[in-house]
Amino acid sequence: MPAEVKRFTTETVGLALAHDSAALHVQGRAIYIDDMREPEGTLHVAPGYASEGAKGRITRCDLDAVRNSPGVVAVLTAADIPGVNDCSPAMGDDPIFAEDEILFHGQVVFAVVAGTHDQARRAARRARIEIAKDPAAITVEDALEQGTPDVLPPYEFRRGEPEKRIAAAKMRLSDSFHVGGQEHFYLEGQVAFAMPEEAGGMTVYSSTQHPSEVQHCVAKMLGVADAFVTCECRRMGGGFGGKESQAAQWAALAALGAHKTGRPVKCRLDRDDDMIMTGKRHDMRIDYDAAFDKTGRLTAVDASLLSRCGYSADLSLGVNDRAMFHSDNAYYYPAVSIESRRLRTNTVSNTAFRGFGGPQGMMLAERMMDAIAHRLALDPLHVRKRNFYGPKRDRTPYGMKVTDNIIAEVVAELEKTSDYYARREAIKDFNAKNRILKKGLALTPVKFGISFTLIHLNQAGALVHLYTDGSVHLNHGGTEMGQGLYIKVAQVVAEEFGITPDRVKITATTTGKVPNTSPTAASSGSDLNGMAAKEAASQIKKRLIAFAEREWQVAPDQIRFEKGRVIIANQSMSLGELAKRAHQARIQLSATGFYATPNITWNRDKVKGKPFFYFAYGASCSEVTIDTLTGEMRVDRVDILHDVGRSLNPAIDLGQIEGGFVQGMGWLTTEELVFDKEGRLRTHAPSTYKIPCASDVPADFRVKLFASPGNLANTIYRSKAVGEPPLMLALSVFSAITDAIAALKPGTAPPLEAPATPEAILKAVKAMSA
Repeated sequence: MPAEVKRFTTETVGLALAHDSAALHVQGRAIYIDDMREPEGTLHVAPGYASEGAKGRITRCDLDAVRNSPGVVAVLTAADIPGVNDCSPAMGDDPIFAEDEILFHGQVVFAVVAGTHDQARRAARRARIEIAKDPAAITVEDALEQGTPDVLPPYEFRRGEPEKRIAAAKMRLSDSFHVGGQEHFYLEGQVAFAMPEEAGGMTVYSSTQHPSEVQHCVAKMLGVADAFVTCECRRMGGGFGGKESQAAQWAALAALGAHKTGRPVKCRLDRDDDMIMTGKRHDMRIDYDAAFDKTGRLTAVDASLLSRCGYSADLSLGVNDRAMFHSDNAYYYPAVSIESRRLRTNTVSNTAFRGFGGPQGMMLAERMMDAIAHRLALDPLHVRKRNFYGPKRDRTPYGMKVTDNIIAEVVAELEKTSDYYARREAIKDFNAKNRILKKGLALTPVKFGISFTLIHLNQAGALVHLYTDGSVHLNHGGTEMGQGLYIKVAQVVAEEFGITPDRVKITATTTGKVPNTSPTAASSGSDLNGMAAKEAASQIKKRLIAFAEREWQVAPDQIRFEKGRVIIANQSMSLGELAKRAHQARIQLSATGFYATPNITWNRDKVKGKPFFYFAYGASCSEVTIDTLTGEMRVDRVDILHDVGRSLNPAIDLGQIEGGFVQGMGWLTTEELVFDKEGRLRTHAPSTYKIPCASDVPADFRVKLFASPGNLANTIYRSKAVGEPPLMLALSVFSAITDAIAALKPGTAPPLEAPATPEAILKAVKAMSA
């Protein structure tokens, strides 16, 4: 174990405790926003949009039939907004209501406020909106052909002169492939509930990963100061990034309705509207040239990531930058150019999705490894290992030195526990004996940087109260979307006071208690909020220790908090007893904590700095069977080994790994977004958009945590983030499918597109047979 890693002896941190709302979830008693009791007079708002057209000037907008529909109280348009008509996270280019032109099919033009949800939706369909259509760019290729201005300037990482090395190389390859987008498909759709308050105030209950952004957006729209708006979120039924920036528009509609009518207003999107009107994972076309030696080791990489961003910037700067940051995955590129184009299309603006561009970037790395291996008729795992970061090969394309590299150890252990080489031989034998069914096997690594690359977001606050009965009230800026953040932070606070987590009352995230919060994203929720909460609890604990020193005339080392008791020299009392005595002595039992991630810097203009506090590592080994006649595919077995440092809660972490992997598997195999030539999303319901179901989960699914001594970085109890990295473990499934198709024609790299649907598999099979 490295000397700089400190061992912690803990009572509560590290326990495999159930999610704090688990019992409520299974009983159907967990309160989501749509379950909240509606005050008398509550109204409902539904958005309306043009039925045809992805781009063009609005020539007619007749809403008379809408206004005259049963139950309608008000019809809202841009003219009703007292402040700014914008719900963008940064660039000011996302109008709440379209005014003069339509830029994508499904763009909101108006909203109906009615007595019931059904009345509002029915009325919204009665609008008569006509558009003078202009040619629309729907795909990456459309945007390139039409020369539409990019939503953001291009960006590049560069080291050396890769073009020259590639041109002079004896062994090289060129490739171009598509990586599909992905719908978030959270169980709870976009929803917000706005309550008008006195003196122009507004309380908004929003299913959002970023309450502060919703607060800011609503205040800006209403033309009031941020302090007049409070945003609260107790829990979400899933978010995955889809509620980071894009929850704001629906909260704005509810708040505007409440402002206009003076009554509570709820906005709950129907699933079809939700899928049509909200952004997805960015889909990309990736072009690359690579040079390598006869062992498969890279000598140069020149890659372009062409991203479909949609009609506005949204979070495309950070998403596409992170795709670039992770285009190396766990591999060293001696000479490299990675360029990103952020293309404007007449489709809904794409947004954050678990991994935030990282998965798309890693697809480049893994595609190259497979292509090189199949070209050279080598085992892809051997090629991967030859390209790992290592001594004197430890600088990323963006210049950061990799100092915590354990990928070789993780892969070596999984190689052994998954019985990789014996299974590789068995699969060769199976493929030799079977003409129709082919098996594939792949073991792929994950190296994922942890921190927001927008540096100021790496901060968090928390509020902790200790009551005189020894119970604790906990509030922080992180939001709970099912990932178990609340229970992890509660365990941290319980550990600090030496009590059990059931004595810690977890309360809803609200801008009224912790201001100016960062979004719960970038896998940083536990790192940031856990540290902030620990700092708040530690302040109270220090006051109690100082009080006990004076009161009982003892040294600090004679005071311990453990097992719900406070040991002071040779006497013991409950935490409540000590708190009561401290209160009587006028000791403050409330504190705010703050944490800012240290030792990270990033100068984007100069492409210089250390944007990540540390890296999370993992590896997965997947075995698949494909049917070369139908394109059908089955995942037979998956082995995962993932590094979470010193786990705060192994049960939660294992759940995140399993769920992240399956979600990633869906992205790469079944979840296909289809837009027609008119820009309409055709896959806008579960009847046409296929997320993984229970039967898609591998029957043989083995997940283990890497036996880590702890994070080298000084994180909360030396743990590591676990929200996003596991999704990229599913790259092993795509590589295994590639491996199975490659068995048809050794020495050739299969031209498989992602997602690897049956149609995509058949297309690749046909190409291999040509």
